[in-house]
Amino acid sequence: MTAPQGTAGALPPGVPDGVDGARRVVLFGPPGIGKTTAADELARRWGLPVLRLAPGREDARVPYAGVLELALCLPSPWARQLGAALKDVVDGPGRVEHDGTALRLRGLVTALLREAAPLTLVVDNAQWLDPAGAAVLSWALRLTPDLPVIVAERSWRPESGAHWCGRDAHPVRVPALSPAQLAALLSPCPLSADDVAWIHARSGGNPALALALADAVPLPSERAGGAEPPLPATARRLVGEWLDEVPDAVRELLACAALDDRPDVELLIRVGGPAAETLLSQAETAGLLDIGRPDGTLRFTASAIGTELMNRLPVTARRELHHRLAAACHDPLRRARHTALAATGTTDARTARDAAEAAARARLRGEHPLAAELSLLGAELTPREDAGPLTERALTAIRDAAHCGDLPRSRTAARLVLAHEDSPGPRFEALLTLLDASGQRLNDADELFAAALHEAAGRPDLTARVLLRQALRANVNEGAPERAEALAGRAADLAEAAGDTTTAALALTMRARVRRILGSPGAETALDRALAMPRTAPAPVNATPEHLAARHALFDDRLSDARTLLLPLLVRAQRAGDAEATVDVLRSLAEVEIRAGRCAVALGYAARARTLTDASGLPYGPACYTSALVEGTASRTDHALALARRGVEASRREDNRVFLSRNLFALGHLLLVTGRPKEALEALEEVRALEALQQVRDPSVLRWHADLTECLVVLGHLEQARDLLEHTHRTATELGRHTVLPPLARVRALLDAARGDYDTAARRLTEAAGRLGHLPIEQGRTLLALSHTERRGRRRASAREAARSAADLFTAHEAHPWAEAAARSLDRLEHHASHDTAPPRLTRAEQRCAELAAGGASNRDIAASLSISVKTVEATLTRVYRKLGVHSRVQLAHTIAHAHD
Repeated sequence: MTAPQGTAGALPPGVPDGVDGARRVVLFGPPGIGKTTAADELARRWGLPVLRLAPGREDARVPYAGVLELALCLPSPWARQLGAALKDVVDGPGRVEHDGTALRLRGLVTALLREAAPLTLVVDNAQWLDPAGAAVLSWALRLTPDLPVIVAERSWRPESGAHWCGRDAHPVRVPALSPAQLAALLSPCPLSADDVAWIHARSGGNPALALALADAVPLPSERAGGAEPPLPATARRLVGEWLDEVPDAVRELLACAALDDRPDVELLIRVGGPAAETLLSQAETAGLLDIGRPDGTLRFTASAIGTELMNRLPVTARRELHHRLAAACHDPLRRARHTALAATGTTDARTARDAAEAAARARLRGEHPLAAELSLLGAELTPREDAGPLTERALTAIRDAAHCGDLPRSRTAARLVLAHEDSPGPRFEALLTLLDASGQRLNDADELFAAALHEAAGRPDLTARVLLRQALRANVNEGAPERAEALAGRAADLAEAAGDTTTAALALTMRARVRRILGSPGAETALDRALAMPRTAPAPVNATPEHLAARHALFDDRLSDARTLLLPLLVRAQRAGDAEATVDVLRSLAEVEIRAGRCAVALGYAARARTLTDASGLPYGPACYTSALVEGTASRTDHALALARRGVEASRREDNRVFLSRNLFALGHLLLVTGRPKEALEALEEVRALEALQQVRDPSVLRWHADLTECLVVLGHLEQARDLLEHTHRTATELGRHTVLPPLARVRALLDAARGDYDTAARRLTEAAGRLGHLPIEQGRTLLALSHTERRGRRRASAREAARSAADLFTAHEAHPWAEAAARSLDRLEHHASHDTAPPRLTRAEQRCAELAAGGASNRDIAASLSISVKTVEATLTRVYRKLGVHSRVQLAHTIAHAHD
C-alpha cells in the first residue's frame, strides 16, 4: 500500500496543513478545538475508506473495549474469531497472560487490519482508549506499517517519546481559529463585528467554545471596561472539561493568575513555590496558558478559562488566594488591590483608605482600569457611618470607571451613593456623574433623567444641568435637533438666572451647535455669548464653546483657525484625563489636517483617536467615521471601507443617529471613489433620508451632497442629479456657506459632460480647481475630473496635463490612493498617445524621485530631500518603474541618462 496523498487545495479553517504524505498523524488539542473535524477532513483528503473507533469516557476503564469496537466494525471471519477471543477474556479473568490470549488478540487484530486494507484507521477521543486495547493496537499497527492512521486526542507531548500508533507518528497541534476564520464560522449568527471580536478573545478561537458563547452574547454595556459576564452553561461545561485535564495543583495556581489583573511568571512562582514552574508547564502543554509573552506577563489562551476558574472559587477560598497574592506582590498598587479584594464583604476603614490612595496613584500612572477598580473597592470597604468619605470615594469611582468606559462599575458606585445618602445634593451629583459617565450612550437613560430631575426639584441651577444633558440625548440619540434646541434654551435661561454661568455657557454652546445644523439664524450670536461668559467650574473640553468654534471654523474651511483653537484643547483634555473629550479633539484635528492635505499628520491623529477609543471602551462610531475618511484619502481604501462598515454597525447598535449618518457618508464616499456607484447610492440615499429626519439643513456640516449627485450622474439619473444640485446650491447660497460651492461646481461639470457639453464642463472644472488652492485634495479631485472630461472631449494633451497636475498634487500631499488613481489615468492617456514615440512622461514629483534614485540616493535620502515619507517614495518609484518599463536602479539610471542625452 502506498502512502496516502493529499488532494489539491488548502484545508479548511482550523484543519492543520503540512501532513500530506504522512502515514501516521496524531492530532491533539484541548476540548472543542476541532480535532474530530480535522481528522475527518484529513481522512477525506487521503481518499480511502475510513474505519473509525471512537471510545467514550466510560470505555477507559474497560479492558479491550477498543478491540471489541474494532471487531464490531469489521464483520469478517477474523472479526468473529476476535470476538470469541474477547469472550474468553471476559469469561476467564486472570488467564490472559498465562494462556496466550493476549498474543492471540494481537495476531487476530493484525490479520483483521491486513484483510480490511486499503483503509484509513481513525481513532477519535483516543485519550479514552483503554490501556490494554491500546497495547494490542500498537502491536498490530507495528506489523502493518503501510496502514494510514489518524489519531485525535486531547493532549500528547511529542517530546515524551513514540506514540502507540507508531514511532513515525507526525504530531500536529490543531490550531485555534483566527478572527477572520471565526467570523466565517459565526456568520449565520446575528452578531456584530464587535460581538465576534469579543467572542474570539473570550474563546481564544476554540470553535466549540465560540459557538457556546454565541448563544448568549451580553450587551456591549455589560462587557464594557473589560467586564467578564458569567459563562452560559454549555460554555462552562466545555471549559470545565478543559480544566479537568490538569491536576488540582495546576488549577489552584491558574486561579491565582485569574485573580490578578496582570499576572506574570515571577508572581506565580512566588505564590506557588518551587513546584510552580512545573505546574505552569503542565498548564501550557494543556493549551490553557500562553506564557512566552514579550512583556513577561502570561494570559489564558481563552479569557473564559479565567472566568470559570473564578466562578468555581468559594468566597473564602478566593479571599485566601488574594491574601497570598498580596503577600507575593512587589507592586504596591497591586498589593493594595489584593488586600482590598481579600476584605470584600466587610468594611475596614484602613483598607478602604489604602485602596483610595492607591487609586489616586494608579490614576497618575495612567492605569485607569486599575484606578476604577480600586476607587470602587475603597468606597465599598468604607464603614457606612463615614458618610462623607463613602460618598466622595463613590463619586470618584463613577468618574474613574467612566474614564475607561466601564458603565457597570459606574452604576455600582452610583447605587452605593443612592443607598447610603439622604441628602439630595450628593444623590444628585451621583446621578449626574453617572449620566456624564454614559457619554453618548444615553438612549436607555430615562430613569436616570427622571431621578435626577426629582433630586433637582426646586433648584433651577441643578435642573438646568439635567436639561443640558437631555438636549445632548435629543440631538445625538433621538435625532431631534429642534427639541434639543428648546431644551438647551431652557437650560441656558435657568442657569443664567441662577448665576451658574458655566452651565449657561455650555447650554448656549449646545444651542449654537443645533442652530447651525438647522440652518437657523443666531448660531454665531449664541456661540459668541457662550465664549464671552465666565466659567468658574471645569467642563468637558468637547462641550466647550471653544471646541464648537473650532468645528465651525472647520465647516467654513478656516483650517488654520480651527487648528489654532484645537491644539490647546487637546492639551487640556489630556491633562484632565478625559478620554471621550480627547478622542473628539483628536478627531477634529484629523479632519482639519486631511482637508488641509497634511495626510501623514491626519493619519497620526486618527490612529490615536481609534487607539484611545478601543482602550477606553468608548462608542466606536465617531472614531471609525474619522479614520475611514482619513485612511480612504491617505492610506488604504480597503481598510477604510472596513472601518466605515464597522462604524455604521456600531452606530446602529448604539442608536447614535448623528454618527450613523456620518459613517454612512464615509461608506458611500469610499464606494463611489472605488468604482461601486450602485452600492454608494444606497448608502448616500440613506444619509439623505436620515438628514431629512434630523432636519439638518446646513450643507457644510456633512458634505454628502456632491457625492450623491455624482452617483446619480454616473448611474444616468440626470434629472434627479440636477434637482439635488440646484436645491443644495440654493440652500448654501441662502445660508452663506460658500465653501460648499466649488465641489458643487465639480459635479455640475460632470452633469454637463454627461449631456455632451465638454467645453462648459472643462471651463467649470478649471474655475473650480482655481478656487480650491487651500483644499489640495479637493483640488486634485477636481483636476482628475477635468482630465476625464478633456479625454472624453478628445483633448488628450489637456487631459494628460490635468492628470499630471493631479498626480503631482496627490503625491506631494501623500494621498496615496488618489495618487495611484491619477497615475493609472495618466498611464492610460500616455498609452493611447500612439503617435508619441518618446518614453512615457513622468510627473514632476516622479521625475524628481527618479533622478535622485538614478543618482544613487536611498529611499530614506530621497524622502529627506523632498520632505516626504519613505512610503511615498516607494509608491512613486513603483509607478516610475512601471511607466519606464525598468526593473532595477541600474536600468533606471541608464534610462534617465539616455533621456538627458
